[in-house]
Amino acid sequence: MKKRTILATLAAGAVALSMTACGSSTSAGNGGGAASGGATGSGQMQTVKMMVGGIDKQIYLPYKLAEQLGLYKKYGIDMQLSTEQDGGVGAEDAMASGQVDMAGAWYLHTFDFQSKGKDVIDVVQLSGAPGERIMCSPNANVHSGADIKGKKMGVTDLGSGTDTLTQFVAAKAGVKKSDYATVKAGAGATAIAAIKNGLADCVMTTQPTVTAMESKGVAQSAIDLATTDGATAAVGGNWPAASVLAQSSWVKDHESAVQGVVNALVETMQWIKTHSAQEIADKLPADYTANKNITKDDYVKALTQDKGQFLPDGIMPAGGPKTIAAMETQIGMDISKVTVGNTFTNKYALKALDTLGLKPTTTPAGADG
Repeated sequence: MKKRTILATLAAGAVALSMTACGSSTSAGNGGGAASGGATGSGQMQTVKMMVGGIDKQIYLPYKLAEQLGLYKKYGIDMQLSTEQDGGVGAEDAMASGQVDMAGAWYLHTFDFQSKGKDVIDVVQLSGAPGERIMCSPNANVHSGADIKGKKMGVTDLGSGTDTLTQFVAAKAGVKKSDYATVKAGAGATAIAAIKNGLADCVMTTQPTVTAMESKGVAQSAIDLATTDGATAAVGGNWPAASVLAQSSWVKDHESAVQGVVNALVETMQWIKTHSAQEIADKLPADYTANKNITKDDYVKALTQDKGQFLPDGIMPAGGPKTIAAMETQIGMDISKVTVGNTFTNKYALKALDTLGLKPTTTPAGADG
């Protein structure tokens, strides 16, 4: 009797394990994807890992705001956010190597990857301008791209998006990369120190660092790339920046998870559109909006000024991909193997808008950009 009881217990345990395994298979399933989420009706959350290229920067605030608003969970996503560290692996490289599933990074990286044979795609577009400013020492006498010649230009990192964008601004004014020095200045306190200590004449950076530099009298805005009007004046058109990048193979195998993430972010963009800078700041973690360099009032003032960079609907704007393609060509990158229409998709954003009962307000880019 005792032996039969043990065997029965083991058998029941095996059945339970089998059922658990089936559940795990479902959660890892969805075409090889992560767990089936709320949108599928299974009640299980889909785990997605996303690294952001500086999660506390204002240009990247939608990723964290979506979490603060509870929108990832609303759409069945267990979002695990992380941020790239100064001197560490960039968000886009972490995604391309499989360390994370998605990257909160600039759209231009799709061209960089695809030109090297790596199929990376932008699944939702969050901003139509870089959100950056070229901040220069008052003594540098820089007021346009032409003035970059002979200067020490600080960028986040060598080969970064800010490096590429600095090259483009210079090239538009007839200044070659060899005509100026490129300095790794990082962001935040290190960028401030780079100008303050004379290591750089100018630094391309974002809010809230911009406001911190101005309030300390360290630097002033020389070239505006933070607003759509400023970007159009400086680089000649829409310049889509903050986005969500993923390997196309991962997207194909995890369509439910991708749609859940995009749903959450599109609803976040609508929330940004309908709320003030103060209300947005109030939803973010306190250490995002105030630190030793800025006050919360500074943060709100900066966001009020630059809030227009954010797109309300997640749609890639018409002409944006063409601007990026023209930039890459002008700075000497070979993008002959890149098909512009394969660098982005509006499919998920359009479906998200339909779910919300909304129509796109941004004119979408076509297959040719």
